[in-house]
Amino acid sequence: MAAQTETVIPGNWYNIVPDLPVPPPPPLHPGTRRPVGPDDLAPLFPMELIAQEVSGDRYVPIPKEVIDVYRLWRPTPLIRAHRLEKALDTPARIYYKYEGVSPAGSHKANTAVPQAYYNAKEGVRLLTTETGAGQWGSALAFACAQFDVECRIWMVRASYDQKPYRRSLMRVYGATVHPSPSPLTGAGSKALADAPASPGSLGLAISEAVEVAAANPEARYALGSVLNHVLMHQTVIGEEALAQLPELPDLVIGCTGGGSNFAGLAFPFLREKLAGRIGTRFRAVEPAACPSFTRGVYAYDFGDTAGLTPLLKMHTLGHSFVPDPIHAGGLRYHGMAPLLSHMYELGLFEAVTRTQSECFEAGVRFARTEGIVPAPEPTHALAETIAEALRCKESGEEKVILTALCGHGHFDLAAYDRHLAGELEDYSLPQERLDQALTELPG
Repeated sequence: MAAQTETVIPGNWYNIVPDLPVPPPPPLHPGTRRPVGPDDLAPLFPMELIAQEVSGDRYVPIPKEVIDVYRLWRPTPLIRAHRLEKALDTPARIYYKYEGVSPAGSHKANTAVPQAYYNAKEGVRLLTTETGAGQWGSALAFACAQFDVECRIWMVRASYDQKPYRRSLMRVYGATVHPSPSPLTGAGSKALADAPASPGSLGLAISEAVEVAAANPEARYALGSVLNHVLMHQTVIGEEALAQLPELPDLVIGCTGGGSNFAGLAFPFLREKLAGRIGTRFRAVEPAACPSFTRGVYAYDFGDTAGLTPLLKMHTLGHSFVPDPIHAGGLRYHGMAPLLSHMYELGLFEAVTRTQSECFEAGVRFARTEGIVPAPEPTHALAETIAEALRCKESGEEKVILTALCGHGHFDLAAYDRHLAGELEDYSLPQERLDQALTELPG
């Protein structure tokens, strides 16, 4: 079933924090171990975003200037996967919210636009950032072009090599793109000295972008996931889905790396569940090669490799952990959003892992039925959605499943080629490697 034509762009972002039974632990200053304040964050973020990060308001109005840009692609379609259901011969009813219609091809533009807007409003001339798969970098490059802000991006080396057209898209939008680790920063130079062939990591790319922003008073840093204000911006996805769905979901499934895509879809439905209005279950799906929910520890850790950020209470594999170079580059992060980590500890949703090969198999199956080639990241959610639908086939349950198709895979066809040729490797994470990374958690 296609999206309801009367659906409109939400006028507010939803902040789930006031509705939680227990507030999340605050970020800590690594030196004093006291909660960070606005002055600690001011070198990196504009004050309006800092206020959103700690806001106790349930709803935050979306500025008109942001909605004007959102109109280029929002509201996004909610689609009933009839052809996939038929191919699976399942009684389950599957819906997906498709975010690949944004100019940059993913959900990341939902937060890139307000971040660029608030920075431009405060006179910031340069934004720095990291990107894994390139979807966030593409989105921020696009957003900066809308508000005449310069954009410099450190792209994880593995993805920089795997996805050349993602970096081409960023450059078309006007951004400068560097592979990470790079010799342009202290953090990158150290990493290259230690491992000249390093595939890089999101944590290291964050270190490089933060280092450059902190040293330039006219620059600020933008983050594509993890932080509260980023997750809040993404709730336009779930708010629209609530208005579009002709029936309530029994299960909401989303992929998780930093957590913004899953949070954006799930939080408005979790609001309804916390209020006792629905009985929906929620399931996060992460890569078996980077399993922060299912194998990480819940502890304070740095958000980056070099230890330049505040300490965040999150599920982490250790800030020094370098994931294997899976093609779902957007999920190769050592930690999980602190807000989601707190909610996972409260038992508000489940988490499972999927291997790279089964994810690409799900992506091919989806493309051959629904016609959309998904990005590697949402294939994790699709693999779990297909598995759940097949369980319904065995049990006869007529579950309603909602999932987030957070981006298209048009720039990931080389990875699909490798999958179809049988060349993709399923990386296993040895426990001793994880144990070693966890020894480096801040004491």
